[in-house]
Amino acid sequence: MSIPDFQTLMLPVLREAATGEKRISDVVEHLADEFGLSPEDRSHLLPSGRQTTFANRVHWAKSYLGKSGLVELTRRAHFQITPRGREILAQEPDRIDIKFLTRFPEFQSFRFAQDGAEEQAEAAVQAANATASLTPDEVMRAAGRQLEAALASELLQRVVTGAPAFFESLVVRLLIAMGYGGSVNDLDRALVGKSGDGGVDGVIDQDPLGLDRIYVQAKRYSADNTVGASAIRDFFGSLDRFKATKGLFVTTSSFTSSARETAEMLSKRIVLIDGPQLARLMIRHEVGCRIEERLTIKKLDEEFFDG
Repeated sequence: MSIPDFQTLMLPVLREAATGEKRISDVVEHLADEFGLSPEDRSHLLPSGRQTTFANRVHWAKSYLGKSGLVELTRRAHFQITPRGREILAQEPDRIDIKFLTRFPEFQSFRFAQDGAEEQAEAAVQAANATASLTPDEVMRAAGRQLEAALASELLQRVVTGAPAFFESLVVRLLIAMGYGGSVNDLDRALVGKSGDGGVDGVIDQDPLGLDRIYVQAKRYSADNTVGASAIRDFFGSLDRFKATKGLFVTTSSFTSSARETAEMLSKRIVLIDGPQLARLMIRHEVGCRIEERLTIKKLDEEFFDG
């Protein structure tokens, strides 16, 4: 039997999650048995050589179910079914695939995140197959945007399920990776986040000598818990107590329009970073993610042949 595609695996993965909290590696093994995969199919590796093809497809199936609210992460490498997932199983669907998942608003938001990266990628592949109007490198770049959109969504999901202290540490690590605050050795010094911290979670040096500082507020909120204008005003008051002129407010959710207007009107410079922007910065600076594989596009060197 050939290795099933990741859409075929969606329903089996959801059924596995219905029996209780599952470790993803155990699900991979159990489904390999269920599908009767041969030793060769089980051990078949991706081109990167770091993961088997079947495990990769099970992970993608679980990821798409999570983006639809059918399963949720519980702890590292573990997940479980949600009430919505149980409702879907009770309907006894014959198959769950991308078309099936488009009925859920969360999945639609994921598909068209980052200015329609998923839609662009899918359209590019379809167009290339149908009319060959796009070049192969254009298809690769569109697929890259699709992968990045999926990674951004998964990063935010992991951050939201973590502890508040971890999120505060993550924000400071990101700023250090961006060139602020020295090195990771300065992490403990940069973190505040304790009783009596005055509404500030971190303090980062803007320059190597520490002549100017940025005060950080980090709020780990779910997507439906937006940050309003009152939180910005409270942070402004905290900056005033520290006699600070610059602040950074980071959240995993989003800011209301009044919160953004308030930040613009206040006398101190307050930069707002919402969940999608945070995920993009994490990817750009490789915080919480790593390079799995590099695909290099090469072209003919005309000067070599003209010499």
